[in-house]
Order: sequence, then C-alpha cells, then structure tokens
Amino acid sequence: MTTANPLIAEIRQHALPFSDLPKDLAPLIEMIGDARFVLIGEATHGTEEFYRIRAELSKVLIRDHGFAAVAIEGDWPDTFRANEYVRGDRHIIDAESALSGFKRFPSWMWRNGVTARFLDWLRDENGKRPAPQRAGFYGLDLYSLNASIEAVITYLDRVDPPAADRARQHYGCFDHHNADHPQDYGLRAVTGAARSCEDDVVRELAALQKRVADYSKHNSGTSPEAFFSAEQNARAVIGAEHYYRSMFSNRASSWNIRDRHMTSTLDAIAGHLSNARNERAKLIVWAHNSHIGDARATEMGTAGEVTLGQLVREQHGEHDTRLIGFSTARGTVTAASHWDGEPETKTILSPSRETYEGLFHACGLDSFALLLRSNFALAPHLSLSRLQRAIGVLYLPETERRSHYFFASLPQQFDALVHIDRTSALKPLDEIMLRSPVGDLAESYPTGL
Repeated sequence: MTTANPLIAEIRQHALPFSDLPKDLAPLIEMIGDARFVLIGEATHGTEEFYRIRAELSKVLIRDHGFAAVAIEGDWPDTFRANEYVRGDRHIIDAESALSGFKRFPSWMWRNGVTARFLDWLRDENGKRPAPQRAGFYGLDLYSLNASIEAVITYLDRVDPPAADRARQHYGCFDHHNADHPQDYGLRAVTGAARSCEDDVVRELAALQKRVADYSKHNSGTSPEAFFSAEQNARAVIGAEHYYRSMFSNRASSWNIRDRHMTSTLDAIAGHLSNARNERAKLIVWAHNSHIGDARATEMGTAGEVTLGQLVREQHGEHDTRLIGFSTARGTVTAASHWDGEPETKTILSPSRETYEGLFHACGLDSFALLLRSNFALAPHLSLSRLQRAIGVLYLPETERRSHYFFASLPQQFDALVHIDRTSALKPLDEIMLRSPVGDLAESYPTGL
C-alpha cells in the first residue's frame, strides 16, 4: 500500500505487526526492560483482544521476568478470592468460583473467560514455585464499602473477637444511613443531614495497625497475607467513605480520590511483596487507558484530574514506569446502555478522520504496536493533540462525541500503544445479552470508567 499522506507513511514505517502471539510481544518486552511498574490499559471495558493480549504479555513478564503480581481495576475483597485461588487454595475449586466475588455491576469486566483462563494459568505457574515466589492477583479500587467492612470484621472475629466488637462500633456509624446505597450516605454527610463516619473509619484502621505485632506473634490462625488483606480492606473503607462524600462536589475531586487510592494501594502491594520476597517486587497493572495513561497529556489533566499512570510516573520515575495503551477503530464491544444495565453486544461506530483511531485505521493495517517512548521520528507528528475514544462500562453511540471522546497527546500519554483495527466483544462467564439497547445516561466524558 502506498499513500500520499506523510504522517500515515511514517506510522506505517514504525508500525510493528501484532498478530502472532507471543512472538510479536518481543518489542514490548524489550521496551519494558527492567522497569518495576508496567501499567497495561484497554480502550474499552469489554474488548476480547485487549484482555487477551494483556494477559499474554503478563504471562511473559511473570514467567520470564520476575514480576510478582497483577493488580487490577477491581475491588480488594472481590479480587482477593482470586488471589487465594492462584496461590493454591484448595477450597476454591476453579477459576469461575474464584471470580464469584464479582457480583457488582459491571461483573463482566472481570468475570469473563479471558480472566478465568489467566487465573488457571497463574495457578499452574505458581504450583511450580515455592510459596514466597508465587505471583499474586490483587484489586486496587475502592467501591467495596460494605464488602470491605464485612471482611475486616470477619478477620477480627477469627483472631481477636474483642477487637471485632470494637470494629462493629466504629463501622456502626454507617448503620444510620442506607447501607445498600453508599451514595445516599455521601449525600447525607455532605449536606449535614447526618454526621460523617470519617473519624470512625480512620480510628478502626489505626486500631488494626496497632495490633499487627500481636496478631503475627500470638495468633496461629492468621498470616502476613491475611493481615495484609484485612489492613487493605480497612484502607478501602476509608477510601470509599471519602469517595462517596466527594461525589457531590465535582467530578475531578471524586476521580482524583479514586486514582490516588489505587496508587497508594499499588504502593502497599509493592511494599508487602518486596518484604515477602526479600527483593524489590515488580508489578503489573490492568486498568482502563483513562487510568493508566498520563493525565498531564490529556484534556482530563487540564480539567484538574490526575491518573494512576501519572502518579506512578511522578513517584517512581520514568525509568521504573511503563504505560501501554490500546485502541480500536471498529468491531463490537460488551457494554451497557445505563448504569446497572445488562451487558449488550454493541457495534462500535467508525471513527472520524481527525481522531487517533481514524488516523490508525487509515494506515490500512489490521493490528500493530507503536513504540512511542523516545521515538523522535513519530513524536513531532503524534504529539499534536487529537481526539481519542474511551469506552467504559457504558457505550452510548447516540452521544459518542460528548460521552466518549477527549483530547490527548499520545506520545506523552503512553510509552507504547497497540492498535487492533477490528475488535470483538468480550464474553462474560454469565452471558446475558440483550438484543436492543435500553435507557440513556447524560454523563460527561469519558463515560463509565
């Protein structure tokens, strides 16, 4: 194929084929080098190819390059059951059971065939290793207010019943609100209709941390991993309480609380695994492009939002951080039409020419990777801010420009990008697909991330 467009010709010259896995992963592996944090994105929350390629890249990093864990854009208690499974817990019979904690919308985001197959692979891989060298699977998010409260109390009931009673008193603050709808608590606390539970949840974490030495020395029913999980659940309660109050201020505030919580959780996992392994632990993150990309290169950053990728770069430096994004131009995606809606197979609209997706589609290649880090030939062309698509758990084609596009400068946003021109919808383990989209949600971009 020849083209008169010099930019498209330049992209084609630098495009690396991406059709034969794991062979085509080699340039990405070389680009990752000895980085400690590798954040791998997705342009939607429901694309089979993004999940599959990300899983294959993670296998190579874990098996051949010593990475200690995958941390996902999922809640801690839901994900910790999967962590126990991959570490060899005999009471969890299979990967589908290991993913049974993912009941909250959107369950398909992690309760799908690709994730299940990855967990089976990781369990088998861990079976070849001594316990301290087994790779983990953890959650970074903070939506799990009630589940995390329950997990903390369950742990304390086992190791310290009097402390469990004190935890019930601290967390009992939420009993004065609608426990099934934490956003109702947030509204009542912000408006002064009820007192905030902030001090109570902070006191509970402090009380738990104060007893860590006692639990490790005197309770045969606990372990460093079990205490770490209880501590992270207590931190998730603090993060969730703060998040639900912030929902009624502005988008940037609640977004930033969430991404800062994910960053601090990632740091906690790194510290925990470094101690367990007696070496500097290296971690993989699975999250949406809008979290793992550097916000400073996007319209989101201009609006005051920060991202996990930006914060990891700032805290650990560019040498230790690699950010890998994905894009697609067309195909199908699993998404809902409204919050708490059923998953549907939706057709992705073809992108316009002025978008990154339209530019890559015009190259006429089925799939390719672009190495953006220190790519001085492409940077002058791709650094021009262009529209970029972000499809979350909702996809609203009827309002696509407003709901799903924002401006970004690609080489500053990611170290590498994988473009799959035509993609297919992710298959949930609980496959319930509706024929016709229903409902609507007028929400600012990007939607449902």
